[in-house]
Amino acid sequence: MTNQKQKKKKKNYVPSRLNLLFFAVFLLFSALILRLGFVQIVFGEDYRKEVDRTENVTVNTLVPRGKIYDRNGNVVVDNTPLNAITYTRMQSTSPNEQLEVAKKLSKIISMDTTKIQERDRKDYWILTRPEEAAKLITEEDRKKVADGDMEERELYDLQLDRITKEQLAEITEDEEEVLAIFREFNKGYALTPQIVKNQDVTAKEFAMVSEMLTDLPGVDITTDFIRSYAYGSTLDSVFGNVSTSETGIPSEKVDEFLARGYSRNDRIGTSQLEAQYENVLQGQKARVRNVTDTGGNLLHQEKVYDGQRGKDLILSIDMEFQQKVEEVLIEEMLQTRANPSAKARFLDRAFVVVMNPKTGEVLSLAGKQLIRDEEDGQLKIYDNALGAIQEAYEPGSTVKGASVLAGYQHGVIQPGSYLYDSPLYIGRGSDALRKASYTNMGSINDLTALERSSNVYMFRIAMAIAGANYSPKQPLFIPPNAFDTFRSYLAQFGLGVETGIDLPRESAGFEGTETRYPGLFLDLSIGQYDTYTTLQLAQYVSTIANGGYRMKPQLVREIREPNNGEELGRVVEPFEPQVLNRVDMTDRQIEQVQNGFIRVYHGSRGTASSSKMKQYKPAGKSGTAESRYQEILPNGEKRYHDTLNFNLVGYAPYDNPEIAYAIMVPYASTDFSVTGGISTRIGDAVMDAYFSLKKERAMGEKSEENQEQTEEVEEQNNEEDTE
Repeated sequence: MTNQKQKKKKKNYVPSRLNLLFFAVFLLFSALILRLGFVQIVFGEDYRKEVDRTENVTVNTLVPRGKIYDRNGNVVVDNTPLNAITYTRMQSTSPNEQLEVAKKLSKIISMDTTKIQERDRKDYWILTRPEEAAKLITEEDRKKVADGDMEERELYDLQLDRITKEQLAEITEDEEEVLAIFREFNKGYALTPQIVKNQDVTAKEFAMVSEMLTDLPGVDITTDFIRSYAYGSTLDSVFGNVSTSETGIPSEKVDEFLARGYSRNDRIGTSQLEAQYENVLQGQKARVRNVTDTGGNLLHQEKVYDGQRGKDLILSIDMEFQQKVEEVLIEEMLQTRANPSAKARFLDRAFVVVMNPKTGEVLSLAGKQLIRDEEDGQLKIYDNALGAIQEAYEPGSTVKGASVLAGYQHGVIQPGSYLYDSPLYIGRGSDALRKASYTNMGSINDLTALERSSNVYMFRIAMAIAGANYSPKQPLFIPPNAFDTFRSYLAQFGLGVETGIDLPRESAGFEGTETRYPGLFLDLSIGQYDTYTTLQLAQYVSTIANGGYRMKPQLVREIREPNNGEELGRVVEPFEPQVLNRVDMTDRQIEQVQNGFIRVYHGSRGTASSSKMKQYKPAGKSGTAESRYQEILPNGEKRYHDTLNFNLVGYAPYDNPEIAYAIMVPYASTDFSVTGGISTRIGDAVMDAYFSLKKERAMGEKSEENQEQTEEVEEQNNEEDTE
């Protein structure tokens, strides 16, 4: 009986605890439901608005581009800050609201109205004269829209077409100022700051706009930047250009840059170094998140990222040396033109490239061009450094070192081989083509052929490579593929192929296409058929100077983080010397050509023996090439003149080369009895500038060390006296 009562009590007790648990859960759910109902009823509208306004648009704003320094840490390309006035259009802002802001702003700032186009005036006229604009649409036009024969948007096009010149003339000068501002307001995207004015913003304008920002919705003030050049026009053709906020991304590159996260009105590098290193120089844009309501009205802004200006480029160029080289070019060009005996009336350009033959670093890339001003008739000097990599000319005998090495590799001659230099006659009878050196040299070896610049020695090498059988005054057959064979040897030195320099649109020169005439094949061996750039010649002579390694030319030696003070930032990416190929000639063969190049300067009959700078131990090869100058007369008629190019390649000192140089002076003379003195003089001045600067800097560093030591001794003496 007792056991049955206990069992009954347990059965009653268990359901009681479950009831308590269920009751507690019921109370919790009741409280949750009441809270949700309260929130929904009391705060529901507020929360709905909060959700509606969380339409976030992240906007990127530009930061200053990276700087460009020379190899010695001197700023070459910098950013100059400008006071700027911007406008940010909201998604809900109507054209009439923008117009009202433009009217207010026009009373504060002055604008350049010359950029206003006719279409801008027509849009403005329609916006400001709606009743007159409406009269330009006929009932027949509206009927076509109603009948579906015309779209609504086409009515606006009809209005534009029907606006007369007299109606546009109604726009006053004051309205032109408003229009110029309104025009800038409507560039770019909504919620993206657009530059309204950043040139010649006066302190008064900047201050007044700042004080009236509350009355100018969307208008703001900021600091903008433009590129500035510490060395004026020096190398400006190599640095390239940056688009403006007005031009933005060029139309042909829009898709590419939009895919990379750019905005249409972003400024980008459009040419040369600025374009080549756009990803480096552009930097990381500041990001601001605009929070708007569903109507597109800005509620507030949230800064996401402050941004960082672009990384810095450290060039291999020595700007002090570069300026001295340019001064040499200008002086020699003007003096030569002024000398009647030089017969240099068509001399209008000259180029110099100086490289470190061991690393490929470009120390100087110089080019100058003389252009006669149409107004005053005076010669103006322009930078044309880019011409050193994009303009190709006949190199003449400068390439004979490569021709001799081609003969070695093909096995048709050996170092020290003798060949007979006397005129060659190709073809029958009196019509035979005469191919000769400037004088008959008789039996000469390779060293003499280079020293005295024998053409016939090179002709005989070329014929042997082609497998041609020469007989005086008989036809000479040259297989067409012989051209390709010979060019393959030249290409090992960078002749006829791109050098690989870190600049866009490099020229590989011009390769002659005619292969039927044997004389052209012989001309190829003396630099009188294909054309090359000055940079290609510099790479070629560097390859000989360093023992056979074709080095990639480098303009940029380092990429660094942006600096916060005077010191350069840390190195992000160093550019190591890059060997493109090793020529297929032996050390002994290359050394033989090096000896020939030494004799060009130091031999008794060397073609560069007139050099005044032999103390620097130069070696090289001069070259004179026939060329044709195209003269354009005032009436548009073209005349062609036979001229000579004076060229020179070299390196110094020949026993441990520090520099290799190439000089091209196209159209230097019309006197075919004149030798290339100007190129030798330029070469002398280039060497002297380099080694003199080196000496001055070494003395300066020594003086600094002595000064520091003196200060340390004085400090120690003072401490001892104090004790």
